[in-house]
Amino acid sequence: MKKNLLVSLLGLAALVAVPVNAQDGTVKLKGIGHNNRYDDGEQMKSTWIGSLYDENGNYTGKTAFIVDNGIYAMNVRENFVSMPTKEPAVNIDDIRQGMSVDYEKALWATNFNLMYGNSGAAYIDGQLLTVYSRDESSTTDEELFAVRTWDATTGNMLTNQTYPRSATLESAGISVNPADGKVYGLFYLTGQDLPAEITSDPEYFVDQDADMTDGDAGYAICTLDPETMTVTPITPGLYYYNFITFAINSEGRAFALTSGGTNNNALDGNGRMVDIDGNLSGAQLYEFDLTTGLMKTKAVTMKDENGETYTAYEPLLGATGYCSQYRRQAACFAKSEPDMMYWVGYVNSGKGYNDWGSWSSLSDKEWRTNGKYDTCLYTVDINTGMATRVAKIPNRWIFSALWVDGDDPSDGVYQTAITDVTHTAEAPAAVYDLQGRKLSSDQLPNGLYIVNGKKRLVK
Repeated sequence: MKKNLLVSLLGLAALVAVPVNAQDGTVKLKGIGHNNRYDDGEQMKSTWIGSLYDENGNYTGKTAFIVDNGIYAMNVRENFVSMPTKEPAVNIDDIRQGMSVDYEKALWATNFNLMYGNSGAAYIDGQLLTVYSRDESSTTDEELFAVRTWDATTGNMLTNQTYPRSATLESAGISVNPADGKVYGLFYLTGQDLPAEITSDPEYFVDQDADMTDGDAGYAICTLDPETMTVTPITPGLYYYNFITFAINSEGRAFALTSGGTNNNALDGNGRMVDIDGNLSGAQLYEFDLTTGLMKTKAVTMKDENGETYTAYEPLLGATGYCSQYRRQAACFAKSEPDMMYWVGYVNSGKGYNDWGSWSSLSDKEWRTNGKYDTCLYTVDINTGMATRVAKIPNRWIFSALWVDGDDPSDGVYQTAITDVTHTAEAPAAVYDLQGRKLSSDQLPNGLYIVNGKKRLVK
């Protein structure tokens, strides 16, 4: 099972890169999408297809239905975002043929109900990884995390496994670092999940509740082994921010956004939120050092209440100028544009002025007009933190993973061609498949192999 997971993540076939920018500047973004709301707060709808029977006419105990979850594509140009459309599309007429139901197609369509990463999702070199966290009150610890992998082109589910709560797979985001080929994430940990050399260092970690559990929960930069789903912290401590995204660009620089609080601040001439001093406020952009796991900072000279100066350390980057709800969202980079991050977030924090003139949470029943669940595509300048609102997204779609079609930094990371694996008198190639069986290297079909101790793709 672990080897199957590795196969699904690394892929068995080479991707064909497609042009990203058309002549009119259009960029095609894809993501794992789901709609926020329907009438009066109703969650996502489903369309019943029928009961499933095997080839012998026996009822399988399964019912097929079409849901809105799935892979979506949208075209992006300056000040324009097209309606997100399901890709590949799901056509009920292809599945339900008269009185019968095509079993394989129905199962494929129904599986999209499971394509949801509320605890992290990522596009990884042609494959998708989703981590779904079940409600602890309605399940056992042994079934807390459902980890699934998918083909990013066909939408086929490749693997489906469960992990216990101790796997600590809840994250604000997961991404591949193309510089070293490792998978990183901003994982939500407690003190008991950290090694002793970290928790014993008061410079980076303080036990806030004397038991190193819930009171010490925070985010840490970690590596993720896609074969075992093992999370390994590399940071000296935990960060207590409302992180909503995590993405790594083609240069190996890692960034995260926070939710940004409320949107009742003053606006500047460009419509961005500013504080009392005129500085941008809202969601903050943070950069992390993937070697140390530490947040990058800069020295700032400050004055205390007595007028004495001292040196403080603030985050290296700044505010975006926009706020967004504290919910997991999606961000990504184009491989060809490492200085600009795409971010699909909310238009506000879910709050606003209600019917009584008070600043409070907006009503679900008025979501069509009050903008509580409106979403938007932003671009973020990673050198300043400032965001630009491209356009609102029709029907308030939100994404748990996002990538630029044909131009993602992870494309090709795990796909090294073998140009010569034939035996030689000096060093005959030792070739094994992923099940550990030794093979002849004279004629190998396309696929992933272990060649002389290293993973290689024959294509």
